[in-house]
Amino acid sequence: MHKYMIDQQPTFKAFVTLGSFLRDFCNDPAETSEWKSRLRDGIRLARQQNKWFTEENVHFALQNWGDLLTETKLTTWLQAYDVNATSLGTPKTVALIMAGNIPLVGLHDFLCILLTGNKALCKLSSNDSALITFIADYLIHVEPSLESKIEFKEGTINGFEAVIATGSNNTARYFEHYFGKVPHIIRKNRNSVAVLSGKESTAQLKGLGQDVFRYFGLGCRSVSKLFVPKSYDFDLFFKAIYAFHPIVNELKYGNNYDYNKAVYLMSEYLLKDNGFLLLKEDTGYASPIACLFYEYYENAAALETRLSQDREQLQCIVSDGFPMESVGFGETQKPSLDDYADGVDTVDFLLKI
Repeated sequence: MHKYMIDQQPTFKAFVTLGSFLRDFCNDPAETSEWKSRLRDGIRLARQQNKWFTEENVHFALQNWGDLLTETKLTTWLQAYDVNATSLGTPKTVALIMAGNIPLVGLHDFLCILLTGNKALCKLSSNDSALITFIADYLIHVEPSLESKIEFKEGTINGFEAVIATGSNNTARYFEHYFGKVPHIIRKNRNSVAVLSGKESTAQLKGLGQDVFRYFGLGCRSVSKLFVPKSYDFDLFFKAIYAFHPIVNELKYGNNYDYNKAVYLMSEYLLKDNGFLLLKEDTGYASPIACLFYEYYENAAALETRLSQDREQLQCIVSDGFPMESVGFGETQKPSLDDYADGVDTVDFLLKI
Protein backbone atom coordinates (compact mmCIF):
# COMPACT_ATOMS: atom_id res chain seq x y z
CA MET A 1 0.00 0.00 0.00
CA HIS A 2 1.16 3.54 -0.75
CA LYS A 3 3.15 5.06 2.15
CA TYR A 4 0.54 7.76 2.52
CA MET A 5 -2.16 5.14 3.06
CA ILE A 6 -0.09 3.42 5.74
CA ASP A 7 0.32 6.66 7.68
CA GLN A 8 -3.35 7.61 7.49
CA GLN A 9 -4.97 4.20 7.15
CA PRO A 10 -7.61 4.51 9.93
CA THR A 11 -8.86 7.85 8.55
CA PHE A 12 -8.71 6.55 5.00
CA LYS A 13 -10.75 3.46 5.96
CA ALA A 14 -13.28 5.63 7.80
CA PHE A 15 -13.99 7.62 4.64
CA VAL A 16 -14.23 4.43 2.57
CA THR A 17 -16.78 3.12 5.09
CA LEU A 18 -18.65 6.44 4.89
CA GLY A 19 -18.80 6.10 1.11
CA SER A 20 -20.23 2.59 1.41
CA PHE A 21 -22.83 3.83 3.87
CA LEU A 22 -23.88 6.73 1.61
CA ARG A 23 -24.23 4.44 -1.40
CA ASP A 24 -26.32 2.01 0.65
CA PHE A 25 -28.48 4.84 1.99
CA CYS A 26 -29.15 6.23 -1.48
CA ASN A 27 -30.03 2.77 -2.80
CA ASP A 28 -32.43 2.06 0.09
CA PRO A 29 -33.15 5.25 2.07
CA ALA A 30 -36.29 3.82 3.72
CA GLU A 31 -34.50 0.98 5.51
CA THR A 32 -34.78 1.23 9.30
CA SER A 33 -31.37 1.32 10.94
CA GLU A 34 -29.95 3.70 13.52
CA TRP A 35 -27.60 5.59 11.21
CA LYS A 36 -30.01 5.70 8.29
CA SER A 37 -32.67 7.09 10.63
CA ARG A 38 -30.21 9.69 11.88
CA LEU A 39 -29.34 10.71 8.34
CA ARG A 40 -33.03 11.03 7.44
CA ASP A 41 -33.41 13.28 10.50
CA GLY A 42 -30.39 15.27 9.33
CA ILE A 43 -31.92 15.74 5.88
CA ARG A 44 -35.16 17.01 7.42
CA LEU A 45 -33.25 19.40 9.68
CA ALA A 46 -31.18 20.61 6.75
CA ARG A 47 -34.38 21.40 4.86
CA GLN A 48 -35.70 23.34 7.86
CA GLN A 49 -32.47 25.33 8.09
CA ASN A 50 -32.26 26.03 4.38
CA LYS A 51 -35.32 25.91 2.13
CA TRP A 52 -33.07 25.59 -0.93
CA PHE A 53 -32.01 22.14 0.31
CA THR A 54 -34.72 20.03 -1.26
CA GLU A 55 -34.67 16.30 -0.58
CA GLU A 56 -33.83 15.66 -4.24
CA ASN A 57 -30.80 17.94 -4.17
CA VAL A 58 -29.55 16.56 -0.86
CA HIS A 59 -29.85 13.00 -2.17
CA PHE A 60 -27.99 14.04 -5.32
CA ALA A 61 -25.11 15.39 -3.20
CA LEU A 62 -25.08 12.27 -1.01
CA GLN A 63 -25.03 10.01 -4.08
CA ASN A 64 -22.14 11.94 -5.59
CA TRP A 65 -20.13 11.62 -2.40
CA GLY A 66 -20.99 7.95 -2.14
CA ASP A 67 -19.65 7.46 -5.66
CA LEU A 68 -16.43 9.34 -4.86
CA LEU A 69 -15.57 7.78 -1.52
CA THR A 70 -14.40 4.40 -2.73
CA GLU A 71 -11.04 2.80 -1.95
CA THR A 72 -10.10 2.85 -5.63
CA LYS A 73 -10.92 6.52 -6.25
CA LEU A 74 -9.39 7.74 -3.00
CA THR A 75 -6.20 5.75 -3.61
CA THR A 76 -5.86 6.94 -7.20
CA TRP A 77 -6.35 10.54 -6.09
CA LEU A 78 -3.84 10.46 -3.26
CA GLN A 79 -1.18 8.51 -5.09
CA ALA A 80 -0.55 11.61 -7.19
CA TYR A 81 1.23 13.12 -4.16
CA ASP A 82 4.76 12.31 -3.08
CA VAL A 83 4.03 11.85 0.59
CA ASN A 84 6.00 10.17 3.34
CA ALA A 85 6.13 10.34 7.11
CA THR A 86 8.72 13.14 7.01
CA SER A 87 6.78 15.34 4.61
CA LEU A 88 3.61 14.94 6.64
CA GLY A 89 5.34 16.59 9.59
CA THR A 90 3.55 17.55 12.78
CA PRO A 91 -0.26 17.70 12.46
CA LYS A 92 -1.57 21.23 12.24
CA THR A 93 -4.89 22.74 13.30
CA VAL A 94 -6.59 24.07 10.18
CA ALA A 95 -9.49 26.48 10.54
CA LEU A 96 -12.17 25.61 8.01
CA ILE A 97 -14.73 28.35 7.32
CA MET A 98 -17.47 26.63 5.36
CA ALA A 99 -20.00 28.04 2.91
CA GLY A 100 -23.59 26.83 2.88
CA ASN A 101 -24.86 27.52 -0.62
CA ILE A 102 -25.27 23.86 -1.65
CA PRO A 103 -25.45 20.64 0.39
CA LEU A 104 -22.10 19.40 1.76
CA VAL A 105 -20.18 22.08 -0.12
CA GLY A 106 -17.46 22.07 2.56
CA LEU A 107 -16.96 18.30 2.66
CA HIS A 108 -14.06 18.21 0.19
CA ASP A 109 -11.95 20.57 2.32
CA PHE A 110 -12.93 18.61 5.43
CA LEU A 111 -11.82 15.39 3.71
CA CYS A 112 -8.50 16.92 2.62
CA ILE A 113 -7.67 18.22 6.10
CA LEU A 114 -8.29 14.88 7.80
CA LEU A 115 -6.59 12.72 5.17
CA THR A 116 -3.43 14.82 5.43
CA GLY A 117 -3.31 14.04 9.16
CA ASN A 118 -4.37 17.50 10.33
CA LYS A 119 -7.10 18.66 12.69
CA ALA A 120 -10.22 20.36 11.30
CA LEU A 121 -11.39 23.33 13.36
CA CYS A 122 -14.71 23.96 11.65
CA LYS A 123 -16.93 27.01 11.61
CA LEU A 124 -20.12 25.86 9.95
CA SER A 125 -22.51 27.91 7.89
CA SER A 126 -25.93 28.13 9.50
CA ASN A 127 -27.28 27.16 6.08
CA ASP A 128 -25.54 23.78 6.06
CA SER A 129 -24.71 22.53 9.55
CA ALA A 130 -26.91 19.45 9.94
CA LEU A 131 -25.38 17.37 7.14
CA ILE A 132 -21.73 18.13 7.95
CA THR A 133 -22.39 17.40 11.63
CA PHE A 134 -23.90 14.06 10.70
CA ILE A 135 -20.88 13.19 8.55
CA ALA A 136 -18.53 13.99 11.45
CA ASP A 137 -20.59 11.92 13.90
CA TYR A 138 -20.59 8.96 11.53
CA LEU A 139 -16.83 9.14 10.93
CA ILE A 140 -16.17 9.27 14.68
CA HIS A 141 -18.50 6.29 15.15
CA VAL A 142 -16.44 4.35 12.61
CA GLU A 143 -13.05 5.61 13.82
CA PRO A 144 -13.16 7.03 17.39
CA SER A 145 -9.64 8.49 17.10
CA LEU A 146 -11.10 11.14 14.78
CA GLU A 147 -12.91 12.77 17.70
CA SER A 148 -9.68 14.53 18.65
CA LYS A 149 -9.21 15.73 15.05
CA ILE A 150 -12.63 17.32 14.50
CA GLU A 151 -13.90 20.36 16.37
CA PHE A 152 -16.87 22.58 15.61
CA LYS A 153 -16.70 26.15 16.87
CA GLU A 154 -19.19 28.98 17.00
CA GLY A 155 -18.24 32.62 17.20
CA THR A 156 -14.61 33.72 17.03
CA ILE A 157 -12.10 30.99 16.31
CA ASN A 158 -8.49 30.90 17.42
CA GLY A 159 -5.63 28.49 17.93
CA PHE A 160 -5.24 27.62 14.26
CA GLU A 161 -2.10 27.39 12.15
CA ALA A 162 -3.67 27.59 8.69
CA VAL A 163 -7.03 28.56 7.20
CA ILE A 164 -9.30 27.47 4.37
CA ALA A 165 -12.17 29.92 4.03
CA THR A 166 -14.93 30.16 1.44
CA GLY A 167 -17.22 33.13 1.05
CA SER A 168 -18.28 36.01 -1.14
CA ASN A 169 -16.03 38.67 -2.63
CA ASN A 170 -17.03 40.90 0.30
CA THR A 171 -16.26 38.37 3.03
CA ALA A 172 -12.99 37.50 1.30
CA ARG A 173 -11.68 40.97 2.16
CA TYR A 174 -12.47 40.33 5.80
CA PHE A 175 -10.86 36.90 5.61
CA GLU A 176 -7.70 38.38 4.07
CA HIS A 177 -7.45 40.89 6.92
CA TYR A 178 -8.18 38.40 9.70
CA PHE A 179 -6.33 35.34 8.39
CA GLY A 180 -3.65 36.89 6.17
CA LYS A 181 -0.77 36.21 8.58
CA VAL A 182 -1.09 32.41 8.46
CA PRO A 183 -0.98 30.05 5.45
CA HIS A 184 -4.39 30.27 3.83
CA ILE A 185 -6.69 29.50 0.96
CA ILE A 186 -9.39 32.13 0.61
CA ARG A 187 -12.03 31.55 -2.02
CA LYS A 188 -14.24 34.21 -3.59
CA ASN A 189 -17.25 34.22 -5.87
CA ARG A 190 -16.91 32.26 -9.09
CA ASN A 191 -19.33 31.39 -11.84
CA SER A 192 -19.53 28.85 -14.61
CA VAL A 193 -20.36 29.41 -18.27
CA ALA A 194 -21.34 27.37 -21.30
CA VAL A 195 -19.99 28.01 -24.78
CA LEU A 196 -22.44 26.84 -27.45
CA SER A 197 -21.82 26.42 -31.15
CA GLY A 198 -25.42 25.80 -32.21
CA LYS A 199 -24.57 22.22 -33.19
CA GLU A 200 -25.28 20.69 -29.78
CA SER A 201 -27.58 17.66 -29.63
CA THR A 202 -30.82 17.68 -27.68
CA ALA A 203 -29.18 15.34 -25.17
CA GLN A 204 -26.32 17.77 -24.64
CA LEU A 205 -28.71 20.67 -24.11
CA LYS A 206 -30.72 18.61 -21.63
CA GLY A 207 -27.45 17.99 -19.81
CA LEU A 208 -26.87 21.73 -19.82
CA GLY A 209 -30.23 22.03 -18.09
CA GLN A 210 -28.75 19.98 -15.22
CA ASP A 211 -25.79 22.36 -15.11
CA VAL A 212 -28.16 25.33 -14.90
CA PHE A 213 -30.91 24.10 -12.57
CA ARG A 214 -29.22 21.66 -10.16
CA TYR A 215 -29.08 23.29 -6.71
CA PHE A 216 -31.20 26.11 -8.24
CA GLY A 217 -28.05 27.59 -9.76
CA LEU A 218 -26.57 28.45 -6.37
CA GLY A 219 -23.23 26.67 -6.77
CA CYS A 220 -20.03 28.08 -8.25
CA ARG A 221 -20.17 25.14 -10.69
CA SER A 222 -23.69 26.13 -11.78
CA VAL A 223 -23.85 27.60 -15.28
CA SER A 224 -24.95 31.22 -14.99
CA LYS A 225 -24.15 32.43 -18.51
CA LEU A 226 -24.25 31.25 -22.12
CA PHE A 227 -21.96 32.35 -24.93
CA VAL A 228 -23.69 31.77 -28.26
CA PRO A 229 -22.96 32.54 -31.94
CA LYS A 230 -24.80 35.42 -33.57
CA SER A 231 -27.26 33.17 -35.36
CA TYR A 232 -28.08 31.01 -32.34
CA ASP A 233 -31.65 29.65 -32.19
CA PHE A 234 -32.69 29.84 -28.52
CA ASP A 235 -35.76 27.71 -29.25
CA LEU A 236 -33.42 24.71 -29.42
CA PHE A 237 -32.27 25.41 -25.88
CA PHE A 238 -35.74 26.17 -24.52
CA LYS A 239 -37.25 23.01 -26.01
CA ALA A 240 -34.44 20.82 -24.66
CA ILE A 241 -34.76 22.11 -21.09
CA TYR A 242 -38.56 22.14 -20.91
CA ALA A 243 -38.57 19.06 -18.67
CA PHE A 244 -37.15 21.25 -15.90
CA HIS A 245 -40.24 23.50 -15.84
CA PRO A 246 -41.58 22.15 -12.49
CA ILE A 247 -38.73 24.01 -10.79
CA VAL A 248 -40.84 27.16 -10.89
CA ASN A 249 -43.23 25.51 -8.42
CA GLU A 250 -40.51 25.55 -5.75
CA LEU A 251 -41.55 28.55 -3.69
CA LYS A 252 -38.19 30.29 -3.31
CA TYR A 253 -37.22 29.74 -6.94
CA GLY A 254 -40.66 30.85 -8.16
CA ASN A 255 -40.52 33.99 -6.05
CA ASN A 256 -37.11 34.85 -7.51
CA TYR A 257 -38.38 34.23 -11.04
CA ASP A 258 -41.36 36.56 -10.50
CA TYR A 259 -39.29 39.24 -8.78
CA ASN A 260 -36.47 39.32 -11.32
CA LYS A 261 -38.92 39.32 -14.21
CA ALA A 262 -40.80 42.28 -12.73
CA VAL A 263 -37.59 44.24 -12.09
CA TYR A 264 -36.25 43.61 -15.59
CA LEU A 265 -39.53 44.47 -17.28
CA MET A 266 -39.92 47.69 -15.28
CA SER A 267 -36.39 48.59 -16.38
CA GLU A 268 -37.47 47.82 -19.97
CA TYR A 269 -34.86 45.14 -20.55
CA LEU A 270 -35.50 42.81 -23.44
CA LEU A 271 -35.88 39.27 -22.12
CA LYS A 272 -36.27 35.80 -23.51
CA ASP A 273 -38.70 33.96 -21.24
CA ASN A 274 -40.03 30.41 -21.28
CA GLY A 275 -42.15 30.65 -18.13
CA PHE A 276 -39.53 29.36 -15.69
CA LEU A 277 -36.21 30.83 -16.86
CA LEU A 278 -35.27 34.32 -17.98
CA LEU A 279 -32.53 34.95 -20.53
CA LYS A 280 -30.98 38.42 -20.48
CA GLU A 281 -28.22 39.71 -22.73
CA ASP A 282 -25.51 40.90 -20.34
CA THR A 283 -21.70 41.09 -20.22
CA GLY A 284 -21.58 39.97 -16.58
CA TYR A 285 -21.14 36.45 -15.27
CA ALA A 286 -23.20 36.34 -12.05
CA SER A 287 -26.83 36.14 -13.10
CA PRO A 288 -29.56 36.16 -10.44
CA ILE A 289 -31.59 33.07 -9.56
CA ALA A 290 -34.02 31.98 -12.31
CA CYS A 291 -32.07 33.98 -14.88
CA LEU A 292 -29.26 33.20 -17.31
CA PHE A 293 -27.13 35.87 -18.89
CA TYR A 294 -26.12 35.37 -22.49
CA GLU A 295 -23.67 37.05 -24.81
CA TYR A 296 -22.99 36.65 -28.52
CA TYR A 297 -19.52 35.86 -29.82
CA GLU A 298 -18.13 36.11 -33.33
CA ASN A 299 -15.19 33.72 -33.24
CA ALA A 300 -13.82 31.14 -30.82
CA ALA A 301 -10.32 32.60 -30.72
CA ALA A 302 -11.51 35.99 -29.48
CA LEU A 303 -13.75 34.33 -26.91
CA GLU A 304 -10.88 32.15 -25.73
CA THR A 305 -8.83 35.28 -25.13
CA ARG A 306 -11.69 36.88 -23.22
CA LEU A 307 -12.29 33.86 -21.00
CA SER A 308 -8.57 33.40 -20.38
CA GLN A 309 -8.39 36.97 -19.13
CA ASP A 310 -11.38 36.36 -16.85
CA ARG A 311 -10.22 32.92 -15.66
CA GLU A 312 -10.14 33.92 -11.99
CA GLN A 313 -13.86 34.68 -12.16
CA LEU A 314 -14.72 31.28 -13.64
CA GLN A 315 -15.04 27.83 -12.12
CA CYS A 316 -16.14 25.71 -15.10
CA ILE A 317 -16.50 26.13 -18.83
CA VAL A 318 -19.06 23.76 -20.35
CA SER A 319 -18.59 23.02 -24.03
CA ASP A 320 -17.93 20.45 -26.71
CA GLY A 321 -14.90 21.31 -28.81
CA PHE A 322 -14.02 24.71 -27.36
CA PRO A 323 -10.20 25.17 -27.21
CA MET A 324 -10.05 25.81 -23.45
CA GLU A 325 -10.30 23.06 -20.84
CA SER A 326 -14.00 22.25 -20.60
CA VAL A 327 -16.49 20.14 -18.70
CA GLY A 328 -18.96 17.93 -20.53
CA PHE A 329 -22.64 18.87 -20.67
CA GLY A 330 -24.45 17.72 -17.53
CA GLU A 331 -21.21 17.11 -15.62
CA THR A 332 -20.56 20.33 -13.68
CA GLN A 333 -22.13 19.07 -10.46
CA LYS A 334 -20.23 15.79 -10.52
CA PRO A 335 -16.67 16.92 -9.80
CA SER A 336 -13.93 14.35 -9.25
CA LEU A 337 -11.73 14.36 -6.15
CA ASP A 338 -9.00 16.31 -7.96
CA ASP A 339 -11.37 19.02 -9.22
CA TYR A 340 -10.21 21.66 -6.75
CA ALA A 341 -12.24 24.79 -6.15
CA ASP A 342 -10.61 27.86 -7.76
CA GLY A 343 -7.99 25.52 -9.22
CA VAL A 344 -6.00 25.55 -5.94
CA ASP A 345 -4.67 22.12 -4.97
CA THR A 346 -5.92 21.78 -1.40
CA VAL A 347 -3.94 18.63 -0.61
CA ASP A 348 -0.69 20.16 -1.84
CA PHE A 349 -1.38 23.25 0.30
CA LEU A 350 -2.04 21.14 3.39
CA LEU A 351 1.07 19.03 2.89
CA LYS A 352 3.27 22.16 2.81
CA ILE A 353 2.00 24.11 5.83
